[in-house]
Amino acid sequence: MADPRGFLKVRERELPPSRPVEVRLRDWRDTHAVREDGQPFLKEQAGRCMDCGIPFCHQGCPLGNLIPEWNDLVHQDQWADAIERLHATNNFPEFTGRVCPAPCETSCVLGINQPAVTIKNIEVSIIDEAFERGLVAPQVPQRLTGSTVAVVGSGPAGLATAQQLTRAGHTVVVYERDDAIGGLLRYGIPDFKLEKHHIDRRLAQMEAEGTRFRAGVEIGKDITWDALRRRFDAVVVATGATVARELPVPGKDLDGVHAAMDFLTPSNKAVAGNPVEGAPTAEGKHVVVIGGGDTGSDCVGTSLRQGAASVTTLAIGKKPPTERPDHQPWPTDPILFEVSSSHEEGGERAFLASTVEFLADENGAVRALKVAETEYLGDGRRVPKPGTERELPADLVLIAMGFTGPETADLVEQTGAETTSRGLVRRGDDYATTLPGVFAAGDAGRGQSLIVWAIAEGRAAAAAVDKFLQGSTELPAPVGPRTVALRG
Repeated sequence: MADPRGFLKVRERELPPSRPVEVRLRDWRDTHAVREDGQPFLKEQAGRCMDCGIPFCHQGCPLGNLIPEWNDLVHQDQWADAIERLHATNNFPEFTGRVCPAPCETSCVLGINQPAVTIKNIEVSIIDEAFERGLVAPQVPQRLTGSTVAVVGSGPAGLATAQQLTRAGHTVVVYERDDAIGGLLRYGIPDFKLEKHHIDRRLAQMEAEGTRFRAGVEIGKDITWDALRRRFDAVVVATGATVARELPVPGKDLDGVHAAMDFLTPSNKAVAGNPVEGAPTAEGKHVVVIGGGDTGSDCVGTSLRQGAASVTTLAIGKKPPTERPDHQPWPTDPILFEVSSSHEEGGERAFLASTVEFLADENGAVRALKVAETEYLGDGRRVPKPGTERELPADLVLIAMGFTGPETADLVEQTGAETTSRGLVRRGDDYATTLPGVFAAGDAGRGQSLIVWAIAEGRAAAAAVDKFLQGSTELPAPVGPRTVALRG
């Protein structure tokens, strides 16, 4: 611990500033600015870490990141050791440090009576500094095992699985049905939250290590699942949870009503220089976003950059509190009212808003929503309160209510794989599905979750696959509900 009194000397939690709203709405670059006093500022903030006897931030992080260790190393200006500690548990801190909601910070012991340590910002600063200093090099395996593995899906779970297995000496091929590698990192998250050069430089490292990528190949269509199983010694299903949750109200099929990803994906492709003909746009329109989570926030920021006339976000529930409620005490991860960078940029937010119906114009396109106040019943159900209906003008409606699970129709039909009652790929505690040699990692087996869970699952699934192929494994498996004893 570099400074035992650091948390007493520096009581203020500071983060890098954001670029001015009027500036960042004119481009798609990262909303955050770079501090000129970067390293002294980081050393000061890292020095607030208490190096607790029981670091609850480990419990809050599904990856089990060694947070106090790399905080201490940043404080001592030991960047090479800091990135080594960070990479020991997290393959992609440049992703988690930008888009993870940081449950580690709500578990920070300092957070009991002071603002928590800026763990997330320190994390992303370590990896950015490491790339800048040339400290991130390919880790080429010392030997090849002769075993082959197909990873289906190139999101964070699939990429983490692939990198771990490649470094263990297996020949790994990652299949992605879209035209570029990255999954929702590439086409689901807007550039103002995650610029795509961060993905590209990590993929370059993975390719140098030996991982092979095949974009534009849809397993189940271009190659059947059975053919893939015959071709490889093991298969990992890491397709994510891409089935959007629907809103079953009249008018949901009107023109102008879209699932969030049907709006975000072509927008991200257009930013990358590959516009999609006929894609929905918010330009000049009154946009209503249904759903107040991260995906809804992404829709808000994207709509504002496209030049929407207005943007309104509807949330069916109550407005969360701004401070930790008594029934969600430290070190739990509380549900709090959050103002994302997109919400800072404009638009309105409405709570206790239940959508009753989508109303059509004379051409069959959406013109408005009929919205009512949400009423909570005694059994916990939420229903529209009679007599509170009102119309909300809308030319474009984006449904951002989350995802129910993976697309499994081809997998089940072609292989007989089993799914759960929730529609997830059925698997055991060792990530093995009901098909020999086939494993499931990330949202495909877990359900919609956080990016940090996807990476943790990818690492743990890789250890399970390695043990399946080799009889034992030296790959680490993160601490968490799905961890099993894989050594032996």
